[in-house]
Amino acid sequence: MPSVAFVGLGSMGSALAARLLETGHEVHVWNRSPEPVERMRDLGAVPLASAGEAFEHATVLSMVANDQAADAVFTVGTLGHARPGTIHVNLSSLSVSASRRLADRHAQLGIDYVAAPVLGRPEVAAAGKLNIVTAGPEGAVAQVDPILHAIGKRTWYLGTDPATASLVKIGVNFNLIHTLQALAESVTLVETAGVDPSTFVEILTDAAYTGSAYTGYGKLIAERRYTPPGFTVELGLKDLSLVESAAEQYGVTLPTVPALRSVFEQALGSDLGGQDWSAIAEVTRRLVTEPTAS
Repeated sequence: MPSVAFVGLGSMGSALAARLLETGHEVHVWNRSPEPVERMRDLGAVPLASAGEAFEHATVLSMVANDQAADAVFTVGTLGHARPGTIHVNLSSLSVSASRRLADRHAQLGIDYVAAPVLGRPEVAAAGKLNIVTAGPEGAVAQVDPILHAIGKRTWYLGTDPATASLVKIGVNFNLIHTLQALAESVTLVETAGVDPSTFVEILTDAAYTGSAYTGYGKLIAERRYTPPGFTVELGLKDLSLVESAAEQYGVTLPTVPALRSVFEQALGSDLGGQDWSAIAEVTRRLVTEPTAS
């Protein structure tokens, strides 16, 4: 199996790096804070001293939190460590503008840049069952396909512009955000009348909504099981901001975005902020009032 460098060891990055180790890859890791690196060392990964050192490897995979982290880590100085033929596969969810900016920065230094945002939670990553959307130089994507196959069950190639993959991931997450709020409202409605929320979610997902988003998040919402978070409320608001940015760039009006932003901001400003993003359901639950006596 080929040697790879992995940059960014949050909950998803750690799951991905562990999956690559499990599938026989030699994995060299770097993270801005040291604790995740030590955990990966215990699993057999090789620590790196810097992000620049990661780019001394032929293939670099990364999973960082947001645009700001990507710009802070993937500087010209960091990328300047790259050798000819280096490929950087960025698995993060970034804005369209950040994706274009990073692609340009890599191109100036002769590095192939592939945007490959992943679809799924950390437990899905650990099982190698992610869906992945990719865009970038066709030859580079083909070269890293065996590595992507180790972490995902299916990969879609969307063309040479990395921003396209970022936009598709933003669109997918916008649907997920709507799913969370739809579940929040329907669960709150029926449980207020005394229906067991877990029974309702079972009814809902046995026929009409059988997809993993409804079955997975429906269970979390029904049981109010928001910790440990697979994806936090803060990151959910970040993804909603990516939707707003993309809509502005493409001249698209999305009427529900202000209402969804209000829900996320209320959650983030309360005790729900550090929990799984499905905890936004509690914002709706807390709006319930006692029926007025007639």
